[in-house]
Amino acid sequence: MAKYSKKAGEKVEEAMHEMKAGKLKTGAGKKVTSQKQAVAIGLSEAKKEGAKVPKKK
Repeated sequence: MAKYSKKAGEKVEEAMHEMKAGKLKTGAGKKVTSQKQAVAIGLSEAKKEGAKVPKKK
């Protein structure tokens, strides 16, 4: 199982809250509706900040 950093987990949690509140947007500006999209966005943001995120398989 992949091990994510605490910072990555926090970013994913933040993205999930935004999605549930209807405030999370994709790069194209559309509203995010799926949980998978929210997790991917959270991990992407964490990776940009330098958090430990394993490579995509």
